[in-house]
Amino acid sequence: MKIHRARHSIQLAVSQLTVTEAFYAGILELPLQRSFTSPGAPDHLVMDMDDIALIFVEEDDVIRSHPMLEPRFSMFPRGIGMTLHFHVDDIEEISEAIAEEGLEILYPLEIKPYGIKEMWCFDPDGYLVVLDEPLEKRIRAGA
Repeated sequence: MKIHRARHSIQLAVSQLTVTEAFYAGILELPLQRSFTSPGAPDHLVMDMDDIALIFVEEDDVIRSHPMLEPRFSMFPRGIGMTLHFHVDDIEEISEAIAEEGLEILYPLEIKPYGIKEMWCFDPDGYLVVLDEPLEKRIRAGA
């Protein structure tokens, strides 16, 4: 049974779903939902975004389902080589919340010459996250 509406999906292993949920749904205010699972199936989070869905599953559940992957998790830290890009609203507030939580910021909030506000940070599991907000939206909104 498919757990999302998107045509394609990417599954990311995380250490704790509650921490992931607090970051993506709480701080970034992205459309993340806890999935209803069948008995015995691992709990997970789904971010359904039109043609693609991000699915977050706890690493321990992935290892239980696929024990052959366990050595790979210790060989390669989470997040290496992957960058997640998201358009957000209220990027200034998000930037402050990320700093308050003590999460690592790679590039602080900056206005780019191509008309966006952008920042780069790491999520709690080390995935690189790029956040942007168009400047013209703020101007039209009267902010």
